[in-house]
Amino acid sequence: MSDVTPRLAVQKTYKLYIGGRFPRSESGRSYQVSDATGRFLANAAMASRKDVRDAVVAARKAGPAWSGASAYNRGQVLYRVAEVLEGRRGQFVDEVVAAEGLSVGTATSLVAAVVDRWVWYAGWADKLAQVVGSSNPVAGPYFDFTVPEPTGVVGVVAPQSSSLLGLVSVLAPVIVTGNTAVLLASERRPLPAISLAEVLATSDVPAGVVNVLTGRTAELTPWLAAHMDVNALDLCGLTDTALAHAAEEAAADNLKRVLRPSTADPDGRAEPDWSAEPGLERMTAFIEHKTVWHPVGI
Repeated sequence: MSDVTPRLAVQKTYKLYIGGRFPRSESGRSYQVSDATGRFLANAAMASRKDVRDAVVAARKAGPAWSGASAYNRGQVLYRVAEVLEGRRGQFVDEVVAAEGLSVGTATSLVAAVVDRWVWYAGWADKLAQVVGSSNPVAGPYFDFTVPEPTGVVGVVAPQSSSLLGLVSVLAPVIVTGNTAVLLASERRPLPAISLAEVLATSDVPAGVVNVLTGRTAELTPWLAAHMDVNALDLCGLTDTALAHAAEEAAADNLKRVLRPSTADPDGRAEPDWSAEPGLERMTAFIEHKTVWHPVGI
């Protein structure tokens, strides 16, 4: 007869991630998340308009310190995220298998690619300014420099199908350049996003630099797009053409920079191939260029 006492597994409570904390939605709502076969996985918090506002406030508050940190330091922080992800690969493999219905082998390769992508972006932190900035030739006794600066608070609608690799591929380039982010996780596959938030919280990422909301994309996107303290939007996760157009129109009220979804296909909007090697486009999409003149000899 076994001496092992049967026990019930501790079920995980998935919450939002705002300002470095894990609150429940102020609305008290939640919704069911199912795995790739339709079986119940967990209840996720259903964020509200108030949660969007709180996330934007947290992102704005964190902005000056994060953008003011040295590029080298931001690279160190992103590399630390990769270190923690590496140590929790097994957990993420299980979550990707459940969320996307992949085989264990495929999910293992995907999670390895996620870790590698964090490292890739970490390496660009102190190199991007040299690539996209310049020292400009001028006719006169002046130095003339063009330097990149972060746009500010960026709202990101995460990819709907790629719950982890796509998520990291749109989040990392936003924060590596000094922006802060309000991320709307995949509505159908939100659990890896909250687990990633736990990694961010236990790494060196300052509170408020990344804020993660779960819930209904169609409900939250209009409030995020119209928020006057959001400076830019990445709408890559919008599969609804009408919702994407409405978000772009709302963003025009305060001239937000908008990265549009992929070109529509017969089945909706095709997402990019997230496994492809990323270029610089998602980093340069959310930076501004400032040109500085300075007299020679002063």
